Amino acid sequence: MKTDTNNQNPTYEIRQNGKAVLQSDCEFSLPMIFNNLTGRNFAKKSEYHDYIRFIAIKEMGFTYGEIELVKNGEVVAKGHITKK
Repeated sequence: MKTDTNNQNPTYEIRQNGKAVLQSDCEFSLPMIFNNLTGRNFAKKSEYHDYIRFIAIKEMGFTYGEIELVKNGEVVAKGHITKK
């Protein structure tokens, strides 16, 4: 289901359990946050787990489990927020 077909100002979302947790028109911030949430931007596992516990869960409202990066209503990437 497409929610926005304007290619000049794409809408990005990070969804969990079918609901948008974060939404933005910025083409850089949500893909970067998605990579943070899936651990791609961290060299140490301890840094990733601290980010998940203290930022993603407490501040952003995510939980452990699957997430999706969505651009203009279409899923462009899937990942997991993990405990270990």
